[in-house]
Amino acid sequence: MKKPRPDLLDLLSRKATVITAFAAVHGLFLLLLIPRIAGGETYGDVGLYREWVYQGLDEGTWQGVDVAWVYPIAAMFPMVGAAAFGYDQYMLGWFLLCTVLNFIAVLVLLNNRAAPFGWQAAYLWITLTAVLGPLVFSRVEGISAPIVVVGLTLATTRPALASLLLSLATWIKVWPAGVVLALAVSSKSRLRIILVGAAVSAFMVAGVVAGGGAQHLLGFIQAQGDRGMQLEAPLTTPGLWQAVLQSGTEIYPNTAIHTIEIQGSLADSVSVLMNPLLSVSVLFIAILIFLGVRRGANRQDLLMVGALSLVSAMIVFNKVGSPQFMIWLTAVICVGAAFYGKAWAVPTASIVAIAVITTLVYPLLYMQLLLALNPGVAALLTVRNVLVIGVFGWALVTLWKLVKRVESTDDSEGTTAPLSNRVPSGIS
Repeated sequence: MKKPRPDLLDLLSRKATVITAFAAVHGLFLLLLIPRIAGGETYGDVGLYREWVYQGLDEGTWQGVDVAWVYPIAAMFPMVGAAAFGYDQYMLGWFLLCTVLNFIAVLVLLNNRAAPFGWQAAYLWITLTAVLGPLVFSRVEGISAPIVVVGLTLATTRPALASLLLSLATWIKVWPAGVVLALAVSSKSRLRIILVGAAVSAFMVAGVVAGGGAQHLLGFIQAQGDRGMQLEAPLTTPGLWQAVLQSGTEIYPNTAIHTIEIQGSLADSVSVLMNPLLSVSVLFIAILIFLGVRRGANRQDLLMVGALSLVSAMIVFNKVGSPQFMIWLTAVICVGAAFYGKAWAVPTASIVAIAVITTLVYPLLYMQLLLALNPGVAALLTVRNVLVIGVFGWALVTLWKLVKRVESTDDSEGTTAPLSNRVPSGIS
């Protein structure tokens, strides 16, 4: 007797099918990169990474130690690792490193029994990798984001390991600090999480100090202080339209940090407010998570929604608006989708639209915006920024509802699961 043929859903949910989709997407990007790899060329910011690495290897001048740098010191680890195949094959080394980390993220999503929608989230991660590929394979976020996916997915069962991974990711690119903060505030293992994070930080600090670079340790923070509003930043949007309409603002290149910024009128006023607004929003969100814990809200919910609130706040209230920031949202939303499925339909649908528009704007239409301030491209960017602000608003409102809907003052494991009745009851 013949076995019944599997239906489409059963076929899609199989690990082999998911891995095949992963291989297809990454294989396609490898094919697209082969001409550059064969010619010893790089793509995007990878050329800068190669230059920095070989300044260290050939000249003994290391970024973040011997000179000030725009990245935390651990970003040098993957950059050096990508040099394993030599100078001419640096792009291949970087691509393979991103691919391996992406594959680990997919496997963790697929194999975590605490995440009931893991295979769907794996497809979401693969799809968004395909859409954002020009950024994923040419920016440091291609390294930090899959580490965040792994750490945040494991946070429910392995909080110390999660803290280790997320702290390491923070020393590669600062944004995972928001996820670390959400984890530390929401978890019962708070002390262990803080100690692990402190140990990772102490290791990084000791390495820089031992190399004689103490004065450059926080250079990545200082580099952001005097800059203006970047062209694509969400709250630059009013200033952008002033520039499009030639009404009080202008764009200019910040050659020191390789960005395009806006100055004048609304852009200058908004720029002054960014750091205070970011600080206040982070503090407010952390307090909401803490209040939720005190009132007995589900710790899993507080972690996931809190992480999304903090990471999206770090985008909304940021002078920088680099397109790769959308990868930050991708990492957190994919993990949220793995645990909550349809309950996270709003951010999930939003990040798909955000990713598509982001790639349309950069790299496809960016020169039309940069050179001609094309109003059509500006409109696309405006829609993208509105969607990003919408994700932040959704996360903040959802977090507020989590805190308000529980009346218990018990500080034990959360007893409510308002986002999904299939999620774990708390964080160990």
